[in-house]
Amino acid sequence: MTATSLSDANERRTVLGVTRSSAGRIWRERIDGTQNAQALALSQRTGLPDVVGKVLIGRDVGLEEADRFLDPSLKDLMPDPSSLQDMDKAATRIADALHAGTPLAVFGDYDVDGATSTALLLRYFRALNVEPQFYIPDRIIDGYGPNPTAISQLHDGGARLLITVDCGSTSFEAFDEARRVGLEVVVIDHHQVGETFPDVTALVNPNRQDDLSGQGHLAAVGVTFLFLVALNRELRKRGVTNLPDLMALLDLVALGTVCDVVPLKGLNRAYVVKGLQVMHQRRNVGLAALADISRVNGKPTPYHLGFMLGPRINAGGRIGDSALGAKLLVSGSREEAEHIAATLERLNQERQAIEAIMLEEGEGQAFQKLDANGEPPAILLTGADNWHPGVVGLIASRLKERYRRPSFAIAFNEEGVGTGSGRSITGVDLGAAVRAAVEAGLLEKGGGHAMAAGLTVKREKLAEVEAFLSAQLSEAVGIAAQDHELTIDGVLAPSGATLDLLETLERAGPYGASHPEPIFAFPSVRIKYADVIGKGHVRVTIATNDGGNLKAIAFKAEDQPLGRALLEARGKNLHLAGVLSIDTWQGQAKAQLRILDAADPTTSTLARMTGGLK
Repeated sequence: MTATSLSDANERRTVLGVTRSSAGRIWRERIDGTQNAQALALSQRTGLPDVVGKVLIGRDVGLEEADRFLDPSLKDLMPDPSSLQDMDKAATRIADALHAGTPLAVFGDYDVDGATSTALLLRYFRALNVEPQFYIPDRIIDGYGPNPTAISQLHDGGARLLITVDCGSTSFEAFDEARRVGLEVVVIDHHQVGETFPDVTALVNPNRQDDLSGQGHLAAVGVTFLFLVALNRELRKRGVTNLPDLMALLDLVALGTVCDVVPLKGLNRAYVVKGLQVMHQRRNVGLAALADISRVNGKPTPYHLGFMLGPRINAGGRIGDSALGAKLLVSGSREEAEHIAATLERLNQERQAIEAIMLEEGEGQAFQKLDANGEPPAILLTGADNWHPGVVGLIASRLKERYRRPSFAIAFNEEGVGTGSGRSITGVDLGAAVRAAVEAGLLEKGGGHAMAAGLTVKREKLAEVEAFLSAQLSEAVGIAAQDHELTIDGVLAPSGATLDLLETLERAGPYGASHPEPIFAFPSVRIKYADVIGKGHVRVTIATNDGGNLKAIAFKAEDQPLGRALLEARGKNLHLAGVLSIDTWQGQAKAQLRILDAADPTTSTLARMTGGLK
């Protein structure tokens, strides 16, 4: 192979000649020429459609591992729980407590990972006829993690052994209080932690610096499940029979794993694949009630978990009773579950209304920061006195998506102290910049990871903080902003979006963090119908070349360039790019396209072509 042909083989090519879509993006093929050859070989070896071979190769699934990847096994992927630091200590101590009848309590975080981790333990203990107390902190009153007041309350309620899940790795003050009152503590967590730990009986966290298990990618609910595997093993050694069926609890593990946006690789992927199968059986009364009120039809998917079930559970923690999610997930009463699900639905609607008002104000603030060319600054800092602290993370996320800049939203209280949340773009480490601002004395507190961060700031420091973060991040933002592309897995005709193909693509899932949903381009399709439905969504009907229709939707696109392009294209042709899914209505399954982008075929560099890759 010559140097020129080698270069061509390694080039990721432009799709359909789209160099500037409605969203200003280049459409780029996910895999290069060499990988295309590998994808063809994989498809020929496995009998899978060519496009599925491309999807697998594009997600680093090799030829030899394809069969195992399509049918992941918990048995093959689950590590020995003892490989996690302090796991045996934790399992032994809890087994001793169960034998002795020691009163237990569970303390969980207020998000979905915390709620599912809490529910996992409660359902397990209830199966052993043990009824622990449980405590989910209020996001605004308690803040994140255990606090001395909650510790005293649990001790006064009779608890003598506390298990914290999805929190606790840095709760020094709270556990000093626990030690003072005589409440023993076991921590099960997954958050980043420094070199020093609180003084507890056991701290199980694969992200401890001295933990060599390699399981740091697990959500807290995944670590909690491993703990229950270890506890089952310990109880079995002691002659306990009729142990809880852990496989029946995997629906909770799948929900927490997807909603915490951890990488869907290795054990996480097996958790979600098997957990979705359990969820489809509707064994959990609370989850079934939530699915019904969320209008989740057919087999649940990661999309349903992340965008329909998860936000409703989170609504309790954002603007209502933070314990509602855990209560729902442990409920054994259909009547109680339906009542809680209805409450969460109402709270989610209220959250959406609050978010809409805050977002309008936040976008107004962001618009004022644009330069003469309409370009945003390196970072966007927005905030107001009347904003709800439980919703600022959602506002930051929306602004980040719209302006492609790291964005913060801050809610200030009457004392002028703001609680804020930030969301970043790929290639820009927001958590590191926030920690640097704390060290510089500009923030009261703050932390996070590359893609998300939280902070507490005094109003009079806001301008300094904005200047500091801009200086810290402007170079990385400049580099990231230049690379604005939509990655395409393959080109399909609308009639090629068959249920058989979608079912095969499902086997290559589940899709989520580090295992993205396949995005397909549809060349020069006829837009038969386009109109606005719901809260700014654009519903589209696409003509297929066999005389049929493909239904499609672009969420929250009405006032975006994408939405305008779709609405103006009625009766015309557009290149479309999006994600396929199976939509089940009244028992009938059909393919549906979730539109992510569009391009005018007449302005692409392949204007006269109707398909293929350049």
